[in-house]
Amino acid sequence: MSYAGERVCYDADSHILETLDWVTRFADPDIRDRLPPLQLGAAGRATETFINDQVARTKDPVRTAEIDHNVVAGPKGWNAFGAFDAAERKRALDDLGFAKQLVFSTFSATQYLSSSDLDIVYGGVRAHNRAMAAFCGQDRRLIAVGQVSLVDPERARSEIEEGMRMGCGAFWIPASPAGERSLGHGDLDQVWALLAERGVPFVFHVGPATKVFPKEYFNNGKPKPQDRLGGGENLRVKDFMTLSFAPQMALSAMVFDGVFERFPALRGGVIELGAGWVAEFLRQLDLAHRAFRKSDPQVAALSLKPSEYIRRQVKFTPYHGEDVGRMIREVGPELFLFSSDYPHPEGTRDPIGHFERTLEGVPENVKARFYWQNFADMMQVA
Repeated sequence: MSYAGERVCYDADSHILETLDWVTRFADPDIRDRLPPLQLGAAGRATETFINDQVARTKDPVRTAEIDHNVVAGPKGWNAFGAFDAAERKRALDDLGFAKQLVFSTFSATQYLSSSDLDIVYGGVRAHNRAMAAFCGQDRRLIAVGQVSLVDPERARSEIEEGMRMGCGAFWIPASPAGERSLGHGDLDQVWALLAERGVPFVFHVGPATKVFPKEYFNNGKPKPQDRLGGGENLRVKDFMTLSFAPQMALSAMVFDGVFERFPALRGGVIELGAGWVAEFLRQLDLAHRAFRKSDPQVAALSLKPSEYIRRQVKFTPYHGEDVGRMIREVGPELFLFSSDYPHPEGTRDPIGHFERTLEGVPENVKARFYWQNFADMMQVA
Protein backbone atom coordinates (compact mmCIF):
# COMPACT_ATOMS: atom_id res chain seq x y z
CA MET A 1 0.00 0.00 0.00
CA SER A 2 1.14 3.55 -0.70
CA TYR A 3 2.00 6.02 2.03
CA ALA A 4 -1.30 7.91 1.58
CA GLY A 5 -3.28 4.66 1.61
CA GLU A 6 -7.00 5.22 1.04
CA ARG A 7 -6.79 8.97 1.69
CA VAL A 8 -7.01 11.15 -1.41
CA CYS A 9 -4.16 13.69 -1.34
CA TYR A 10 -3.34 16.48 -3.77
CA ASP A 11 0.11 17.75 -2.84
CA ALA A 12 0.50 21.53 -3.17
CA ASP A 13 4.26 21.62 -2.66
CA SER A 14 7.02 19.36 -3.94
CA HIS A 15 10.36 20.04 -5.57
CA ILE A 16 13.02 19.18 -8.06
CA LEU A 17 16.59 19.26 -6.77
CA GLU A 18 18.41 20.59 -9.83
CA THR A 19 21.52 19.06 -11.29
CA LEU A 20 24.33 21.44 -12.27
CA ASP A 21 23.27 21.67 -15.91
CA TRP A 22 19.50 21.50 -15.35
CA VAL A 23 18.75 25.02 -16.63
CA THR A 24 21.54 25.40 -19.16
CA ARG A 25 20.54 22.21 -21.03
CA PHE A 26 17.22 23.88 -21.86
CA ALA A 27 18.49 27.41 -22.53
CA ASP A 28 18.57 28.99 -25.96
CA PRO A 29 22.11 29.06 -27.46
CA ASP A 30 22.43 32.84 -27.20
CA ILE A 31 21.70 32.69 -23.45
CA ARG A 32 23.30 29.41 -22.42
CA ASP A 33 26.87 30.66 -22.05
CA ARG A 34 25.75 33.88 -20.34
CA LEU A 35 23.98 32.16 -17.45
CA PRO A 36 26.01 32.04 -14.24
CA PRO A 37 26.39 28.65 -12.52
CA LEU A 38 23.90 27.28 -10.04
CA GLN A 39 24.45 29.00 -6.68
CA LEU A 40 24.77 26.36 -3.97
CA GLY A 41 25.87 28.43 -1.00
CA ALA A 42 28.98 28.04 1.11
CA ALA A 43 29.29 24.30 0.43
CA GLY A 44 30.39 25.05 -3.13
CA ARG A 45 32.58 22.30 -4.62
CA ALA A 46 31.61 19.74 -2.03
CA THR A 47 27.94 20.06 -3.03
CA GLU A 48 28.82 19.83 -6.72
CA THR A 49 30.68 16.58 -6.08
CA PHE A 50 27.74 15.27 -4.08
CA ILE A 51 25.26 16.12 -6.85
CA ASN A 52 27.38 14.37 -9.47
CA ASP A 53 27.59 11.31 -7.23
CA GLN A 54 23.79 11.19 -6.99
CA VAL A 55 23.50 11.44 -10.77
CA ALA A 56 25.80 8.43 -10.98
CA ARG A 57 23.62 6.63 -8.41
CA THR A 58 20.65 6.65 -10.80
CA LYS A 59 22.64 4.33 -13.07
CA ASP A 60 23.50 1.94 -10.23
CA PRO A 61 20.60 -0.49 -9.64
CA VAL A 62 22.05 -1.75 -6.36
CA ARG A 63 22.27 1.71 -4.78
CA THR A 64 18.91 2.69 -6.23
CA ALA A 65 17.18 -0.40 -4.82
CA GLU A 66 18.14 0.77 -1.34
CA ILE A 67 15.96 3.91 -1.59
CA ASP A 68 13.18 3.15 -4.09
CA HIS A 69 10.55 2.18 -1.50
CA ASN A 70 8.95 3.90 1.50
CA VAL A 71 10.33 7.09 0.00
CA VAL A 72 8.62 9.44 2.45
CA ALA A 73 10.80 8.03 5.23
CA GLY A 74 13.88 7.74 3.04
CA PRO A 75 16.70 10.12 2.14
CA LYS A 76 15.91 13.73 1.32
CA GLY A 77 17.53 16.33 -0.90
CA TRP A 78 19.51 15.23 -3.96
CA ASN A 79 19.86 11.69 -2.64
CA ALA A 80 16.09 11.20 -2.45
CA PHE A 81 14.43 8.85 -4.92
CA GLY A 82 13.00 10.96 -7.73
CA ALA A 83 14.72 14.16 -6.67
CA PHE A 84 15.77 15.00 -10.25
CA ASP A 85 15.13 11.93 -12.40
CA ALA A 86 11.69 12.03 -14.05
CA ALA A 87 11.26 8.26 -14.35
CA GLU A 88 12.15 7.84 -10.68
CA ARG A 89 9.73 10.60 -9.70
CA LYS A 90 6.87 8.72 -11.35
CA ARG A 91 7.67 5.66 -9.22
CA ALA A 92 8.16 7.82 -6.11
CA LEU A 93 4.70 9.28 -6.63
CA ASP A 94 3.27 5.76 -6.87
CA ASP A 95 4.89 5.01 -3.53
CA LEU A 96 3.63 8.23 -1.94
CA GLY A 97 0.14 7.68 -3.29
CA PHE A 98 -0.59 11.36 -4.02
CA ALA A 99 -3.11 11.82 -6.82
CA LYS A 100 -1.65 15.16 -7.95
CA GLN A 101 1.49 17.08 -7.09
CA LEU A 102 2.65 20.63 -7.79
CA VAL A 103 6.38 20.63 -8.58
CA PHE A 104 8.65 23.62 -7.91
CA SER A 105 12.33 24.09 -8.62
CA THR A 106 14.75 24.76 -5.76
CA PHE A 107 17.93 26.66 -6.65
CA SER A 108 17.70 27.49 -10.35
CA ALA A 109 16.40 31.06 -9.92
CA THR A 110 19.86 31.97 -8.58
CA GLN A 111 21.13 31.75 -12.16
CA TYR A 112 18.93 34.44 -13.71
CA LEU A 113 16.05 35.94 -11.71
CA SER A 114 17.97 38.78 -10.02
CA SER A 115 20.03 39.73 -13.07
CA SER A 116 19.99 43.35 -14.24
CA ASP A 117 20.04 42.03 -17.82
CA LEU A 118 16.44 41.29 -18.77
CA ASP A 119 17.58 39.02 -21.60
CA ILE A 120 19.17 36.77 -18.97
CA VAL A 121 16.12 37.05 -16.70
CA TYR A 122 13.62 36.02 -19.34
CA GLY A 123 15.97 33.64 -21.14
CA GLY A 124 16.54 31.89 -17.82
CA VAL A 125 12.81 31.85 -17.09
CA ARG A 126 12.09 30.21 -20.44
CA ALA A 127 14.82 27.60 -19.91
CA HIS A 128 13.47 26.89 -16.41
CA ASN A 129 9.93 26.46 -17.71
CA ARG A 130 11.08 24.11 -20.47
CA ALA A 131 12.95 22.03 -17.91
CA MET A 132 9.95 21.93 -15.57
CA ALA A 133 7.58 20.92 -18.37
CA ALA A 134 9.95 18.18 -19.51
CA PHE A 135 10.26 16.76 -15.99
CA CYS A 136 6.51 16.76 -15.32
CA GLY A 137 5.38 15.85 -18.82
CA GLN A 138 5.85 12.11 -18.27
CA ASP A 139 3.10 11.83 -15.67
CA ARG A 140 -0.28 13.59 -15.67
CA ARG A 141 -0.27 13.67 -11.88
CA LEU A 142 2.70 16.05 -11.87
CA ILE A 143 1.91 19.74 -12.42
CA ALA A 144 4.85 21.88 -13.46
CA VAL A 145 5.17 25.26 -11.75
CA GLY A 146 6.71 27.73 -14.15
CA GLN A 147 8.49 30.89 -13.08
CA VAL A 148 8.09 34.42 -14.33
CA SER A 149 9.34 37.89 -13.48
CA LEU A 150 6.84 40.74 -13.76
CA VAL A 151 9.48 43.45 -14.22
CA ASP A 152 8.63 43.66 -17.93
CA PRO A 153 4.87 43.05 -18.22
CA GLU A 154 4.92 42.37 -21.97
CA ARG A 155 7.70 39.81 -21.70
CA ALA A 156 6.07 38.32 -18.62
CA ARG A 157 2.85 37.74 -20.52
CA SER A 158 4.79 36.21 -23.43
CA GLU A 159 6.66 33.79 -21.15
CA ILE A 160 3.46 32.77 -19.36
CA GLU A 161 1.81 32.04 -22.71
CA GLU A 162 4.84 30.02 -23.79
CA GLY A 163 4.99 28.22 -20.44
CA MET A 164 1.30 27.29 -20.71
CA ARG A 165 1.89 26.00 -24.23
CA MET A 166 4.67 23.77 -22.91
CA GLY A 167 2.48 22.45 -20.10
CA CYS A 168 3.12 24.57 -16.99
CA GLY A 169 0.03 24.53 -14.78
CA ALA A 170 0.89 27.36 -12.36
CA PHE A 171 3.34 30.26 -12.27
CA TRP A 172 5.63 31.19 -9.40
CA ILE A 173 5.77 34.99 -9.16
CA PRO A 174 8.07 36.78 -6.69
CA ALA A 175 6.11 38.16 -3.73
CA SER A 176 7.55 41.63 -4.25
CA PRO A 177 7.02 44.74 -6.37
CA ALA A 178 7.44 44.25 -10.11
CA GLY A 179 10.49 46.45 -10.50
CA GLU A 180 9.16 49.95 -9.80
CA ARG A 181 5.50 48.88 -10.01
CA SER A 182 3.02 47.58 -7.47
CA LEU A 183 1.54 44.19 -8.27
CA GLY A 184 -1.74 46.09 -8.67
CA HIS A 185 -0.41 48.48 -11.32
CA GLY A 186 -2.56 48.64 -14.44
CA ASP A 187 0.40 47.66 -16.63
CA LEU A 188 0.22 44.19 -15.06
CA ASP A 189 -3.47 43.67 -15.76
CA GLN A 190 -2.54 41.82 -18.96
CA VAL A 191 -0.78 39.20 -16.82
CA TRP A 192 -3.61 38.78 -14.32
CA ALA A 193 -6.16 38.72 -17.13
CA LEU A 194 -4.31 35.93 -18.94
CA LEU A 195 -4.00 33.79 -15.81
CA ALA A 196 -7.66 34.34 -14.94
CA GLU A 197 -8.85 33.59 -18.46
CA ARG A 198 -6.86 30.35 -18.70
CA GLY A 199 -7.68 29.19 -15.16
CA VAL A 200 -3.98 29.00 -14.22
CA PRO A 201 -3.03 30.21 -10.71
CA PHE A 202 -0.18 32.42 -9.60
CA VAL A 203 1.79 31.18 -6.59
CA PHE A 204 4.06 32.84 -4.08
CA HIS A 205 6.66 30.52 -2.58
CA VAL A 206 9.48 30.76 -0.08
CA GLY A 207 12.63 31.82 -1.90
CA PRO A 208 13.01 34.87 -4.14
CA ALA A 209 11.78 38.03 -2.39
CA THR A 210 10.62 36.34 0.84
CA LYS A 211 13.76 36.85 2.94
CA VAL A 212 12.99 40.40 4.06
CA PHE A 213 14.70 40.49 7.46
CA PRO A 214 17.19 43.41 7.32
CA LYS A 215 20.72 42.06 7.12
CA GLU A 216 21.87 44.41 9.88
CA TYR A 217 19.94 42.31 12.40
CA PHE A 218 22.30 39.42 11.68
CA ASN A 219 25.23 41.53 12.87
CA ASN A 220 25.01 40.68 16.57
CA GLY A 221 28.73 40.37 17.17
CA LYS A 222 28.60 36.57 17.06
CA PRO A 223 29.39 34.01 14.33
CA LYS A 224 26.58 33.49 11.84
CA PRO A 225 24.85 30.18 12.66
CA GLN A 226 24.30 27.40 10.16
CA ASP A 227 20.83 27.06 8.69
CA ARG A 228 18.51 24.55 10.34
CA LEU A 229 18.40 21.85 7.69
CA GLY A 230 20.82 22.71 4.94
CA GLY A 231 17.75 22.55 2.70
CA GLY A 232 16.62 24.46 -0.36
CA GLU A 233 15.92 27.79 1.27
CA ASN A 234 18.98 28.11 3.56
CA LEU A 235 16.96 29.85 6.25
CA ARG A 236 17.95 30.91 9.72
CA VAL A 237 15.71 31.63 12.67
CA LYS A 238 15.39 35.38 12.05
CA ASP A 239 14.51 34.81 8.39
CA PHE A 240 11.87 32.31 9.46
CA MET A 241 10.15 34.81 11.73
CA THR A 242 9.46 37.21 8.85
CA LEU A 243 8.79 34.91 5.88
CA SER A 244 5.08 35.70 5.90
CA PHE A 245 5.68 39.45 5.63
CA ALA A 246 6.38 39.32 1.87
CA PRO A 247 3.13 37.56 0.89
CA GLN A 248 1.16 39.80 3.26
CA MET A 249 2.57 42.88 1.55
CA ALA A 250 1.98 41.43 -1.93
CA LEU A 251 -1.59 40.33 -1.21
CA SER A 252 -2.39 43.64 0.49
CA ALA A 253 -1.28 45.48 -2.64
CA MET A 254 -3.33 43.19 -4.86
CA VAL A 255 -6.44 43.58 -2.71
CA PHE A 256 -6.36 47.35 -2.25
CA ASP A 257 -5.18 48.06 -5.82
CA GLY A 258 -8.23 46.13 -7.01
CA VAL A 259 -6.61 43.13 -8.74
CA PHE A 260 -9.05 40.63 -7.24
CA GLU A 261 -11.94 43.04 -7.87
CA ARG A 262 -11.06 43.34 -11.57
CA PHE A 263 -10.28 39.64 -12.02
CA PRO A 264 -12.66 37.57 -9.89
CA ALA A 265 -11.66 34.37 -11.70
CA LEU A 266 -7.99 34.79 -10.75
CA ARG A 267 -6.72 32.15 -8.32
CA GLY A 268 -3.52 32.05 -6.28
CA GLY A 269 -1.63 30.13 -3.64
CA VAL A 270 0.82 31.05 -0.89
CA ILE A 271 3.10 28.04 -0.62
CA GLU A 272 5.62 27.09 2.09
CA LEU A 273 5.22 30.42 3.84
CA GLY A 274 3.12 29.15 6.72
CA ALA A 275 -0.53 29.83 7.47
CA GLY A 276 -0.80 30.54 11.18
CA TRP A 277 -0.77 34.25 10.36
CA VAL A 278 -3.73 34.10 7.97
CA ALA A 279 -6.52 34.64 10.53
CA GLU A 280 -5.05 37.87 11.86
CA PHE A 281 -4.15 39.01 8.34
CA LEU A 282 -7.80 38.71 7.30
CA ARG A 283 -8.87 40.72 10.34
CA GLN A 284 -6.28 43.42 9.62
CA LEU A 285 -7.39 43.69 5.99
CA ASP A 286 -10.97 44.34 7.07
CA LEU A 287 -9.87 46.73 9.82
CA ALA A 288 -7.87 48.73 7.25
CA HIS A 289 -10.89 48.76 4.94
CA ARG A 290 -13.11 50.25 7.64
CA ALA A 291 -10.47 52.79 8.63
CA PHE A 292 -9.56 54.06 5.15
CA ARG A 293 -12.62 53.65 2.91
CA LYS A 294 -13.78 57.23 3.58
CA SER A 295 -10.43 58.80 2.73
CA ASP A 296 -9.12 56.49 -0.03
CA PRO A 297 -11.21 56.23 -3.22
CA GLN A 298 -9.52 52.96 -4.23
CA VAL A 299 -10.50 51.36 -0.93
CA ALA A 300 -14.03 52.73 -1.19
CA ALA A 301 -14.38 51.27 -4.68
CA LEU A 302 -14.04 47.67 -3.48
CA SER A 303 -17.35 45.82 -3.72
CA LEU A 304 -16.40 43.16 -1.14
CA LYS A 305 -14.68 43.18 2.21
CA PRO A 306 -10.95 42.58 1.62
CA SER A 307 -11.03 39.28 3.49
CA GLU A 308 -13.74 38.05 1.12
CA TYR A 309 -11.42 38.38 -1.89
CA ILE A 310 -8.81 36.28 -0.13
CA ARG A 311 -11.36 33.65 0.87
CA ARG A 312 -12.64 33.49 -2.69
CA GLN A 313 -9.35 33.48 -4.54
CA VAL A 314 -6.30 32.49 -2.45
CA LYS A 315 -5.15 29.31 -0.64
CA PHE A 316 -2.32 28.70 1.86
CA THR A 317 -0.12 25.75 2.86
CA PRO A 318 0.52 25.44 6.61
CA TYR A 319 3.94 24.41 7.84
CA HIS A 320 4.31 20.89 9.14
CA GLY A 321 3.90 21.50 12.87
CA GLU A 322 1.30 24.26 12.64
CA ASP A 323 -2.11 23.52 14.11
CA VAL A 324 -4.31 23.15 11.04
CA GLY A 325 -7.34 22.12 13.09
CA ARG A 326 -7.20 25.40 15.00
CA MET A 327 -6.85 27.36 11.76
CA ILE A 328 -9.88 25.66 10.24
CA ARG A 329 -11.96 26.25 13.34
CA GLU A 330 -10.93 29.90 13.45
CA VAL A 331 -11.34 30.98 9.82
CA GLY A 332 -13.03 28.11 7.98
CA PRO A 333 -12.10 25.10 5.84
CA GLU A 334 -11.75 26.74 2.42
CA LEU A 335 -8.31 28.34 2.78
CA PHE A 336 -5.76 25.62 3.51
CA LEU A 337 -3.87 23.05 1.42
CA PHE A 338 -2.02 19.83 2.18
CA SER A 339 1.64 19.73 1.14
CA SER A 340 4.52 17.28 1.53
CA ASP A 341 7.52 19.41 0.42
CA TYR A 342 9.01 16.17 -0.99
CA PRO A 343 11.93 15.68 -1.30
CA HIS A 344 13.00 18.62 0.86
CA PRO A 345 13.75 17.63 4.45
CA GLU A 346 11.40 20.30 5.78
CA GLY A 347 8.51 18.06 4.74
CA THR A 348 9.47 15.52 7.43
CA ARG A 349 9.20 11.75 7.21
CA ASP A 350 5.46 11.77 7.91
CA PRO A 351 3.68 14.91 6.64
CA ILE A 352 0.20 13.36 6.83
CA GLY A 353 0.85 12.23 10.40
CA HIS A 354 1.96 15.72 11.43
CA PHE A 355 -1.23 17.25 10.07
CA GLU A 356 -3.50 14.48 11.34
CA ARG A 357 -2.36 15.06 14.91
CA THR A 358 -3.88 18.55 14.71
CA LEU A 359 -7.10 17.44 12.99
CA GLU A 360 -8.61 15.36 15.79
CA GLY A 361 -12.36 15.92 15.82
CA VAL A 362 -12.42 17.55 12.40
CA PRO A 363 -15.12 15.89 10.22
CA GLU A 364 -13.92 13.83 7.26
CA ASN A 365 -15.69 16.07 4.75
CA VAL A 366 -13.73 19.05 6.11
CA LYS A 367 -10.48 17.06 6.03
CA ALA A 368 -11.21 16.30 2.38
CA ARG A 369 -11.20 20.03 1.68
CA PHE A 370 -7.74 20.29 3.22
CA TYR A 371 -6.27 17.18 1.60
CA TRP A 372 -7.54 17.68 -1.95
CA GLN A 373 -10.66 19.74 -2.63
CA ASN A 374 -9.14 23.17 -1.98
CA PHE A 375 -6.28 22.23 -4.29
CA ALA A 376 -8.78 21.24 -6.97
CA ASP A 377 -10.49 24.61 -6.56
CA MET A 378 -7.23 26.56 -6.84
CA MET A 379 -6.00 24.56 -9.83
CA GLN A 380 -9.50 24.22 -11.34
CA VAL A 381 -9.01 20.50 -11.87
CA ALA A 382 -11.43 17.63 -11.37
